[in-house]
Amino acid sequence: MTVTEQPQRNADDPTDPAQPSPADQPVPVAGLVEARLAEAALTEPVKALLKEALGESETRGTSPIGRIYLESVAVARFRGIGPRALLKLSPRPGVNLVVGRNGSGKSSIAESIETAFTGVNMRWQGQHAMRSSNWRNLHDTDGRPEIEVKLAIEGDTGRSTLTRTWEGDAFDDSQAELKRPGHGRAHLDQVDWKQALRDFRPFLSYVDLDRMISGKPSEMYDAIATILGLGQLSAADGRLRQEAKALEDAEKAAKAELPGLKEALYELEDDDRAVQALVAVDTAGTPDFSTIEALVAGVPADTDDGLLAGLRAEADVQGPEMPQVRTAVDRLRKALADVEDLRGTGAEDALQRAELIERAVAHNDRHPDAAYCPVCGTAGMLDAAWAAEAIAQIAALRQEAEAAAGARSELRSATQAVQDLVHTPRRIPVALTDPWCAWTACRTISDPGELARRTHEAAAPLADACAAVKENAIRELEKRDERWRRLVTRLAGWAEGARAVAANKPRLRDIRKASTWIKALAAGLREQRMEGFADQSQRIWERLRQESNIDLKAVSLKGSEKATVRKLVMDVSVDGQEASALSVMSQGEQHSLALSLFLPRAATADSPFGFIVIDDPVQSMDPAKVNGLAQVLHELGEHRQVVVFTHDTRLQRAFTSQDLPVTVFEVERAKSSKVKVKPVTDPVRQALDDARAIASTSDLPTAARTHVLPSLCRIALENAFLEAAWIRHHRAGAPEHALQAAVGEADKLLKVAALALFGDAGRTGDVYRELRTLCGPRAVELLKQCQSGAHAAGTQIIAPHRFVDDIETMAQKVRKPEVTA
Repeated sequence: MTVTEQPQRNADDPTDPAQPSPADQPVPVAGLVEARLAEAALTEPVKALLKEALGESETRGTSPIGRIYLESVAVARFRGIGPRALLKLSPRPGVNLVVGRNGSGKSSIAESIETAFTGVNMRWQGQHAMRSSNWRNLHDTDGRPEIEVKLAIEGDTGRSTLTRTWEGDAFDDSQAELKRPGHGRAHLDQVDWKQALRDFRPFLSYVDLDRMISGKPSEMYDAIATILGLGQLSAADGRLRQEAKALEDAEKAAKAELPGLKEALYELEDDDRAVQALVAVDTAGTPDFSTIEALVAGVPADTDDGLLAGLRAEADVQGPEMPQVRTAVDRLRKALADVEDLRGTGAEDALQRAELIERAVAHNDRHPDAAYCPVCGTAGMLDAAWAAEAIAQIAALRQEAEAAAGARSELRSATQAVQDLVHTPRRIPVALTDPWCAWTACRTISDPGELARRTHEAAAPLADACAAVKENAIRELEKRDERWRRLVTRLAGWAEGARAVAANKPRLRDIRKASTWIKALAAGLREQRMEGFADQSQRIWERLRQESNIDLKAVSLKGSEKATVRKLVMDVSVDGQEASALSVMSQGEQHSLALSLFLPRAATADSPFGFIVIDDPVQSMDPAKVNGLAQVLHELGEHRQVVVFTHDTRLQRAFTSQDLPVTVFEVERAKSSKVKVKPVTDPVRQALDDARAIASTSDLPTAARTHVLPSLCRIALENAFLEAAWIRHHRAGAPEHALQAAVGEADKLLKVAALALFGDAGRTGDVYRELRTLCGPRAVELLKQCQSGAHAAGTQIIAPHRFVDDIETMAQKVRKPEVTA
């Protein structure tokens, strides 16, 4: 069984030998849809509609993100961690176990990763407030909690940093920032992770295992349906249906309006314009929009509508509100008088001196290296001591000048209040042009005294003129017959909608075709991708069900995304008898089933997360299931960076006993929440430790010195080269299956080194030169000695301890991220 990225099946012909296998070349939903759309027998307008709808649903936000791996996690003052604790990972596929006793701080690190990305912690949701409130460390309270996650993002030349900090005491009072090379800093809300975190959630705790199988049927359905790509297609179809409904509603509205409009036109049958309009709207097929447009356009030209528009503007005119004007002007005059009363006083002088010194301090801040006075030119005057004394003097003067400042502030506010009263209507009647211009000019007057005088002089004449013009216009409008005007306005509104309906009929037909096509595609993909998902869940269950008499027969979706009743159905059989899964399974079996659902979901090809964080998955599992879990995690680690936190030593033993590669970290907790994470094993360290143990052996056999020791060092170098090759490949944004294929074909150590140093296994001739530059002149000799150890003659190692130390130094230099830049 192999845990591969979803989907299991390729959209292309699986029998085509030219195509890579589905496991090696998974195709995300976007790729499947693009291929199907290119082959579809649809018109170009329909395809354009589909691309538009699908393109919107695939928008990544302001900061597109490639596949993400964890490089390190640093946590301070969060949960059970006091001073800064660091977990450093290799940012590539593989299994990492973080072990330690209960209370050592493992779960705090696991929860910190989830919190850094999401700002929430699913483990605490639904818990009593007393439990969820204890999120800050009790021992280290000198600073704010902080979580810093270093990330390797596909296509980026360097590492990124995700930082979450807290300003207040509430857990949800946090902010997160992502810093990416070449992209600067951005608030996490600007990075489109929210939907992906819901769809492909890469975090799983022991509590989540319970929730995954005990959630609402509709929630379980949605969790699986979304990763099958149905969410994307559903969103696209929703956009199409929304536009179709808008067009259909417009058509219905135009049809519903027509009978009433025709009836109103009949009532004006003695008016030639109404008769022409009636004939135009009642034309068979498409209405005569040209005639209707001419009638509507002819109203202002051939009738008094131009005059009518002017009369309406005059009737609607609103002049200055004199009570408001008087109040505002009185306030302005009082504020002006208050300022005048303070002029020449100590407060006024203090204010001016404070402002003068402030400008000098600002000048000194802009020109810190110029110590001379810009006014008198005296050197050595504006230094740090002067600046400190000046700032203190400003504070004292400001306090003294508070009265003057308040008076000036009130004057500014009063001035603005008067200016805000001045407004300009959209249309100024001709009769009001001069008085309104005088009123409008007040807004540009900056002198408070002049503003008060001019406002008082302009407001009253304009108010009187507006009242007179308004009264005359209203009286004139009452004399005019408004019936046709009202009707022609109604006619114009109907014609505008009806014309749009006629113009949009082809688009509505295309939208309906596009919606039909996308629904059929969604149904086909649902069945196809669900089959692959169910197959993976069943295969994982087979590994985890060890010694269980329960068979997982089928995993399916019942209902649809829009259905009221929709659920995830898991059918099992117990000794051949069909049953419902959750009713017959033990807790350990239910958790194994939850893992069978979670792992394929997290490993889907559409997920931007190259990592999966699992906290405490072993509880309630018997030993046989733990061995199966190790096998499943190992196979998942071929495509994902798997980080498992556990206090149960059985999982580590399961990896060791089955000879499955794994990197192990141990978490230790000292007093005052001092947590330390140290690597126990990693492929490079393991080989170097074994080599150092051999070098320390007394009476070492010749064969061990000439063959075993250099071979172990070769293993260390090879793993260091492989790690560096992966980082280089990831930063280039190249597909991971291409690297897997290249590594598989690299049958020589030099080829692996060429992959690490150049990304090209064919450049073996350049390896020695690059190694000398990177690791020094002895690097080539060391590499050759490691190679010779695999040959029959072996190689002579004069100083074993020094040899291992030199290999370790070389391996660490190769592993540094900047080597692959």
